[in-house]
Amino acid sequence: MAGLVPPPPPTAAADTIPKPKEDEKVDYLNLPCPIPYEEIHREALMSLKPELFEGMRFDFTKGLNQRFSLSHSVFMGPTEVPSQSPETIKIPTAHYEFGANFIDPKLMLFGRIMTDGRLNARVKCDLSENLTLKANSQLTNEPHMSHGMVNFDYKGKDYRSQFQLGNGALFGANYIQSVTPHLALGGEVFWAGQHRKSGIGYAARYNTEKMVATGQVASTGMVALSYVQKVSDKVSLASDFMYNYMSRDVTASFGYDYILRQCRLRGKIDSNGTVAAFLEERLNMGLNFVLSAEIDHRKKDYKFGFGLTVGE
Repeated sequence: MAGLVPPPPPTAAADTIPKPKEDEKVDYLNLPCPIPYEEIHREALMSLKPELFEGMRFDFTKGLNQRFSLSHSVFMGPTEVPSQSPETIKIPTAHYEFGANFIDPKLMLFGRIMTDGRLNARVKCDLSENLTLKANSQLTNEPHMSHGMVNFDYKGKDYRSQFQLGNGALFGANYIQSVTPHLALGGEVFWAGQHRKSGIGYAARYNTEKMVATGQVASTGMVALSYVQKVSDKVSLASDFMYNYMSRDVTASFGYDYILRQCRLRGKIDSNGTVAAFLEERLNMGLNFVLSAEIDHRKKDYKFGFGLTVGE
């Protein structure tokens, strides 16, 4: 009779034994669209290149309607003067800037004019769902200092391309392609007719939910590497390495980006002995307080600035 007894049912522990996962197949016909070639270091620049300033700054933006707004900016502080002396020479300066902004889903216009006569203008226009026109220019009273640039950006399903035209017979083109869900490769070429110089460059970007690694090299001698690690939703760490094999200049930096409920703190330290920090604190809706500090131990120079931003 014992031989006729059915075997006991499998236990719950046996049911919980994990089954080996099959490798996820990559659909190479539906890869994500990469970010623009010129923005491959975007995450690292956010942490390592904040808008540091010295002195006092006040920015006010007033929206006239949903699409049109005016801005006023006042800046007072020292400005560095180029000099061959090892000591930093600064002169006190002050200027006022008036701006006008027009923002539409398919058209954006930005204009700025300063008291010293400089005029800056930017245009972004979506010609179609995939083709975008970007233009920017700066006009000054100084001879041969005005410049302009026009970009045509095309966004494909899993690639982006750009063609550039600028004054001084400047021509450029770049292309970036997603080759896996996380890896994108690209290249660029340019020709500066006024200086009779040309160049070619290559770039790679690997990103996941927790990290972004980028590398870029160009025939001009530039080698740029960057890495960003997202520690949490509020904290990220960044580092970069810049090398020019023509001039043998090397710079490495490390930075952080800490986002709190009411403020955002960014800072960095580099191999040149420069330490910087940038704090943006939201005091109220539409009211932000800004603190900027930088110490250059090699030049024995320091910069400190504070500002107030009113309006969105």
